Amino acid sequence: MGRVKVGVIGCGSIAKNRHFPEYEAIQETEIIAVCDIVQDRANTAAQRYNAQAYTDYIELLKNVEIEAVSVCTPNYLHARITIAALEAGKHVLCEKPMATSLNDAEKMNEAASKSGKILMIGHNQRFVPSHQKAKQLIDSGEIGRVYSFRTAFGHSGPENWAVDGRDSWFFKKDQAVIGAMGDLGVHKADLLRYILGEEFVEVGAFVETTAKKNTDVDDSAACILRTESGIIGTLTASWSYAKEDNATVIYAEKAVLRLEDDPKYSLIIHHDNGKTETIELGSIQTNDSEGQHDSEVISHFVKCVVNNEVPLISGVEGLKSLKVILGAMESNASRKIIRL
Repeated sequence: MGRVKVGVIGCGSIAKNRHFPEYEAIQETEIIAVCDIVQDRANTAAQRYNAQAYTDYIELLKNVEIEAVSVCTPNYLHARITIAALEAGKHVLCEKPMATSLNDAEKMNEAASKSGKILMIGHNQRFVPSHQKAKQLIDSGEIGRVYSFRTAFGHSGPENWAVDGRDSWFFKKDQAVIGAMGDLGVHKADLLRYILGEEFVEVGAFVETTAKKNTDVDDSAACILRTESGIIGTLTASWSYAKEDNATVIYAEKAVLRLEDDPKYSLIIHHDNGKTETIELGSIQTNDSEGQHDSEVISHFVKCVVNNEVPLISGVEGLKSLKVILGAMESNASRKIIRL
């Protein structure tokens, strides 16, 4: 089999720092088309990767050579472009949040199932070594029953790394729809569903715009979540942290797990016998370290395309994680606990 021919739709920061360099690093792929509504941006990427430049994704999707696409556009376009790509017979890797409504997410999954093509959502947190290890420790029963957790994902905001800075679509309600919760909160909802191996059944949340001026998207949120077996915990997502926080703490019967909570040790295990284990497993990606190490999202997607396998984060998984975030938004609006 020849190399998988790829098209990247949207040439902003996430494409520049993750999708382009990671596709380029994989021998099995070749970037043959790029698309951005800003002509200069498309041209620059096209020159850099020796690809064809488009300003209209519909035109790109007509290119029959393209087998797979990455959708790296503002949130409100995810569903529309993904569905069009699947209908055009392409495999799709869509950035998160997969959509801005459950209805759109369901339509994306229907299109995937109808086309027989792969739909994967770009939740990179599942691939972080400390997160994988925590899942193993929980699944094996080694640390006993899990009682609670706390998880956070926050940084100083997209203006510091998005290609358009403070003018970025992230701050425009009609394009982002959801702010820090769609950017960061959905990652942690997905991670916890994965690590705990359970679905969340209830959410209560406060979602605010406190740190950023002249925007009506959320920039800070705190949620309380409960799983089907009664594990309870907190999830915070924010664009107001002076220093990035990407830590998760799991409180279980026989141990406390600290994930990405220490600059040196990506996993710290406090055992109930008083002993502490410190493990270095390679750090989590931050916005400062983008491009320095593989997020594994692209390599996993390509492997699934080549071997025709179901991805770890399928559209079905993406929808379940989105449901948690949309429930949190609903809880804030109604000032009630929402059953998911």
